[in-house]
Amino acid sequence: MLAFVGIIFSILSRLIDVYMFIIVIYVLMSWFPNAYQTKLGQWLGRISEPYLNIFYRIIPPIAGLSFAPLVALLVLSMSQYGLGALYNIIVF
Repeated sequence: MLAFVGIIFSILSRLIDVYMFIIVIYVLMSWFPNAYQTKLGQWLGRISEPYLNIFYRIIPPIAGLSFAPLVALLVLSMSQYGLGALYNIIVF
């Protein structure tokens, strides 16, 4: 049973890693003109925009820079850390 729980937590942690990578790639695409109009840009937008929009509504841009993706990545990182802590509580 504990092995199954470990596998579930490991899969969730990896999914968070992949999602964080997707968000980073999507945000870096803003440096390139018309990158959001490509098929990859549209696909990444469909995946990352629903989550990022939560933070765009809460955190306004400061001097033309949006810190919302940074906060979104921080929240994902904290949730991943929380998953690890929860796993340690369950196992030990």
